[in-house]
Amino acid sequence: MASVPKRPRVARRRGGRDTGHPDPGSGLRGHPRFTSASHPQAAAGGSARGQRSADPLSGFLAWCGRAGVQLSPKVRLSRAGAVAGYGMLAAAELQAGEVLCSVPRAALLSQHTSAIRGLLRDAQESLQSQSGWVPLLLALLHEYTASSSPWQPYFSLWQDFRSLDHPMFWPEEERTRLLQGTGIPEAVDKDLANIHLEYSSIILPFMKAHPKIFDPKLHTLELYKELVAFVMAYSFQEPLEEEDEDEKGPNPPMMVPVADILNHVANHNANLEYSPQCLRMVTTQPISKGQEIFNTYGQMANWQLLHMYGFAEPYPGNSNDTADIQMVTVRKAALQRASSEAQQQLVAEQWDFLCQLEMVGEEGAFVLGWDEVLTEEELSTTLKVLCMSEEEFKEYKEQDGWEDNSEEEENSTLSNEALSRLKTPCKKLLYDSVLLTLESYGSDLKAEQDLLNNKEAYEKLSRREQQALHVRYGQKRILHQLLELVH
Repeated sequence: MASVPKRPRVARRRGGRDTGHPDPGSGLRGHPRFTSASHPQAAAGGSARGQRSADPLSGFLAWCGRAGVQLSPKVRLSRAGAVAGYGMLAAAELQAGEVLCSVPRAALLSQHTSAIRGLLRDAQESLQSQSGWVPLLLALLHEYTASSSPWQPYFSLWQDFRSLDHPMFWPEEERTRLLQGTGIPEAVDKDLANIHLEYSSIILPFMKAHPKIFDPKLHTLELYKELVAFVMAYSFQEPLEEEDEDEKGPNPPMMVPVADILNHVANHNANLEYSPQCLRMVTTQPISKGQEIFNTYGQMANWQLLHMYGFAEPYPGNSNDTADIQMVTVRKAALQRASSEAQQQLVAEQWDFLCQLEMVGEEGAFVLGWDEVLTEEELSTTLKVLCMSEEEFKEYKEQDGWEDNSEEEENSTLSNEALSRLKTPCKKLLYDSVLLTLESYGSDLKAEQDLLNNKEAYEKLSRREQQALHVRYGQKRILHQLLELVH
């Protein structure tokens, strides 16, 4: 996507996401891909996308045969039995390591396989952007609206990409009301600003240079935004070899037919493997007949899932869920307890020093998981520095922030147990920071717990209200758990 699916954070996160899905915000750093939990209704298509089958799935399976996509006889693609929209189900018992489908690279839809690949290659310098998605999006703009495109049977699986129901398509009032405090409204604002900028500064000039292929009246900003959502929810990004990660930019995203039909859960039972000739979806554990087969889009919190894919996992399903404490919130908590002007000045100096160490930033966040702090170095250093006396801080500065303390280094992981053993001033600062964070939400934990426990009331909620509730509730559970650890 043209923007940032993650909130900007200075802090680094432990644990890689190596499933191959793009992360728009960071220029696609290899996020795994999820299919949306609300797969769009398939239907015969409209004028510009003309030759759509009345039975999209059978037309798509026929296309797979022509394109050399191999589907195991032990699986079937279906709406019936899937958690959302289309899914892949086991038609027979499967063992770990079985190949479910094999997609030749010629069947992938990317900037390198589109009919306009030559134009995209020639213009590659002018198509560079923050997201890195522009060449694929231009390829999609062309192929999606060209009735002669060989990928029409693939596109026919989606009637309207807006039915992915990403928060970027929600009215701003609804987004704010349901998602306040989660970080999603801020991420969407960045997305929309970047989409508008990309379209006006890169897409329109390219289309005007190729009027026989593109028409701004057909290839509109609105369609571009819908295709951004499609790339967010359905594209894959091939991981780089470890030795190439620092030298090369990330691989561009690409669409992988069949593989993108699999839905996502944190506790998945299949994943995508890459080879020079093809991409294969392979089981990671035994699967019973009739069971749905799930891919993983990566270690993703519910707010990322809703932002990028349009759904969230109900509690307690998402073991990768996280909550954030904005870094500036910890500074605010430190300033609130400073009882004199001199102490407030000390906090300001300590914060500036932490900025120099690149431990904090105005838009960064500390990331909390269920079992540990994922940004442990940043949080432990920040708490330690902000709790120093003037004398301790002066000595620390003279050492440029380094201390010869190998024992502390060995125990730097901020597990839940380690959090409960923090020094009292650090606990107090963290406790106050969590309280301030909880104030940013529009509702409290108990009200949401009651709603989730009342099946009749829950089922009266709209789908958007339900998804937003799962995001808020998971974050608040993590924050309340932290309150108990440091109380």
